Parts: sequence; structure tokens; C-alpha cells
Amino acid sequence: MFKLKNQIQNYAWGSKTSISELFGIENPTNEPQAEIWMGAHPGGCSRHEENDDLLSDIIAQNKSAVLGGYTESRFGELSYLLKVLAAHTPLSIQVHPNKRKSELGFSRENDQGIALNDPTRNYKDPNHKPELVYALTPYKAMNGFRPIEQIICLFDEIYIDELHQEIGFLKQEPNSSGLEHFFSSVMMLSEERKGRVLYQLEEAYNKPVSNMTREAIEYSQTFKKYYDGDIGLLAPFILNTVELEPGEAMFLFAETPHAYVQGTAIEIMASSDNVLRAGLTPKHMDVPELIDNVVFTPINPEDLKMLPVIKGSKEHYPIPIDDFGFDILHANSAKQEQYVRSAEILFCVDNNIVVESQGKVVKLVPGESVFVPCSAQMYTYQGEGRLARAYN
Repeated sequence: MFKLKNQIQNYAWGSKTSISELFGIENPTNEPQAEIWMGAHPGGCSRHEENDDLLSDIIAQNKSAVLGGYTESRFGELSYLLKVLAAHTPLSIQVHPNKRKSELGFSRENDQGIALNDPTRNYKDPNHKPELVYALTPYKAMNGFRPIEQIICLFDEIYIDELHQEIGFLKQEPNSSGLEHFFSSVMMLSEERKGRVLYQLEEAYNKPVSNMTREAIEYSQTFKKYYDGDIGLLAPFILNTVELEPGEAMFLFAETPHAYVQGTAIEIMASSDNVLRAGLTPKHMDVPELIDNVVFTPINPEDLKMLPVIKGSKEHYPIPIDDFGFDILHANSAKQEQYVRSAEILFCVDNNIVVESQGKVVKLVPGESVFVPCSAQMYTYQGEGRLARAYN
């Protein structure tokens, strides 16, 4: 068991203040601090705090002891990536491919000789990327397609004449194939038509509308501040908007269009950095590839938030895939035991917590994390505050 030294990713959409305010991590250069990565992904591998060894190297030296037999045989690597994500401005509308298409896409782009750091590359690795988000501050996002009747209602209220034919087709075919046709048509509008659509959308901002439409308009107006002229300004009328309060969580399946809008959260995902983008970004977009990786099934907005299973002082989130598990452990003055079945990362969310295993004592303050190998078998934790627990 050892404390981790983690990499901060300075993406342009990141907050300059949130991570330092929540965790006391300094930002002397005043750069956007977008994400803290905790794991063994080559895009930002954690290190042993004391000797600076890469976590990936430590795992490779004795996979069975570090990962455990199941994880070694099932995945062959640390199967998850834990992050803190701090969004000051909206992230791109994006989709993560499923496992099979990730493998095919990664192999195809390798054969094409596209470098891993090439900005036009879609597939950075051969893995899928389902993920869970646990809010640390109020957190705004979009997640999955709205129910089709909602989409129709919203577009009827704002009434964009230029999309009359597209919305008419969706009314005739209010099903997955109709939604695919509608979404694809909107995403691939000609520049001339897109200009007319966005002009008519801006005219609709001041119409008297229902509360649901007003909320979608407010999201769209926020996006316009940063991405004027982007077709993603229509996304809040097509995708579910969701606002998590601190301590609330949601799950995002692969092949689901989504975007994070604002706020700071803990994020856990399969160990992947595959992102296909369709708007709200200056980065590379491959709309046909994205559409080929989307499941056109609406999600009921009432089903977006996850409810944990409470087990004493533990909140367990029932996740429908086996790449990772996620719990929130509430520490108190009594030592509490946790048995280990795989390699774990524990992240201190708030206050001060002491973790102990096999005679090794690690004191954590907010923003610090510890790696617990499977060979540790168990650990205790004590103090005040919350630990985010990642495992599989």
C-alpha cells in the first residue's frame, strides 16, 4: 500500500480554482486544472509517491499479486481510471464507443499509421469507456436522448422553420430509426442551412415558453457564449439535461451521447481515453464515426440519477458492468475494516482519514489518494469525512 502522485490535466475547459479550493492543490501558473488522473492509463499514469515509480510498472512486475487473479485473467491490467473532473466551461458533446468497436477502431487507425497523439485520431486505446459521475459541487450535464415526445414538444415550442422537414419526419417515425434520422440530419447540416437554423434558434430564445423549454434555452445560451455558430447549441433540445447536487451520482453507458457542462465531480470509468465528438469543441470531430457508435434509445430523465445501496457507513453504487466498482466510505472515530478483492484506489474527498494495512499507515488529506494492492487482503480506515473507493 502506498500513496499516489497523480497527474493534473490542464485542458482549456478546466477550472482554475475548483481543485485548489476543494483540495488545497496549488495552481501557481494559474492554468485550467481540468482533471486529476488516478490509475495506470498511459495518458496520465500515477506514480508511487516515495520512489516515483510508474504505477503501470509496479503492476507489470507482479500482476497476480497487485491486481488479483480475477482482474489479471479478465483484463490483464488495472481496469479502471479514477478522476476528479472540474469543468468551468462546457465539454464537447461526445460518445464513447463500445468494446468491440474500440478494438476495431484502434487496430484500424494503427494500420493507417495515425500517431497516438495525432489530433485527428479517434481511438487512443482498444477499450470501451462506460463511466460514473459523483458530484462534489452542483454539477450540470447532458446525458442520453430525451424521450422522443419531449424532443418534438421542445422543437414545436421554439419552432425552427428550417428544420420543419426533419421534425416532421420524426413525428411520422417516433422511434429509434426516426431519432437516428433526425439526429444525423441535424448533426450533418450544410454550413448554409446550419447558419439559418442557428439564426432562427437565437430568435426563439426570447419566446414565451414552458419551463422545460426555458431550461433547454438557458443551456443553449450558455453554450453560445463559448461556441457561437456550433450546431451543439441545439443539443439541450435533443439530450436530457440533468443537475446533480453534491453527493448525487449518475451512470453513463458507452454509445450514449452526453456532455458535461459545469461543476466538479469524481468520475470513474473503464481505463480508456476514447472520445468521439459532435459539437461544442474546437477539437477534431468525426460525426459519421460518432453516429455509427450511438445507440438511438431515449432515456427517461427520471432514470438518470443512481441510488446507492446503503450498507452501514458505506454507499455502494450498483454498476451494470464489471470493469469497475465504486463506493463512498464514511470514516468515523472507530476503525472500520474493508476486505480487498482486487487492486483499489482510495481518494480522500474531505477532512482527514488514516488508512492502515499490514502495518503500513497512510494519512490522507483532501485530494490525496492511496493504492491498495490485492495482496493487502484488507485495510482499516478511521477519521472524519469520505473516501471514494475504486475497485473491480
